Amino acid sequence: MKHIISNTKKRFGKTRLLLVGLVFAASLPVMAMNLQQAMAALSQAKVQGLVGEQPNGYLGVVESSADAEAVVKLINDARRAEYVRMAKQNDIAVADVEAIAGQKAIERTASGHFILIDGKWLQKR
Repeated sequence: MKHIISNTKKRFGKTRLLLVGLVFAASLPVMAMNLQQAMAALSQAKVQGLVGEQPNGYLGVVESSADAEAVVKLINDARRAEYVRMAKQNDIAVADVEAIAGQKAIERTASGHFILIDGKWLQKR
């Protein structure tokens, strides 16, 4: 009986380890996404309604998915770096650059894509 219990524990331990490994392996493509890949995926993510533009100059996740979150993070990090650079270059606050960029991004957003207005995601008409 002890032998059966011992083998069962080993088997479940290996199964658990295998499951953790599979979950980790499945997440690798998302974790490995670079900025160029994120930029390439952005248009499709907007068409699918996964991401949208916000008035603060950054992308937001409309419908959560690992890929959408990775795209948003990578592009927002790049946007933030550019906003900081522009603010320093023009001796203005980063918040001002973000607000201007957000306004322009919303104006340029294609019909049918999502924008954040008054805290709600709406499809632009």
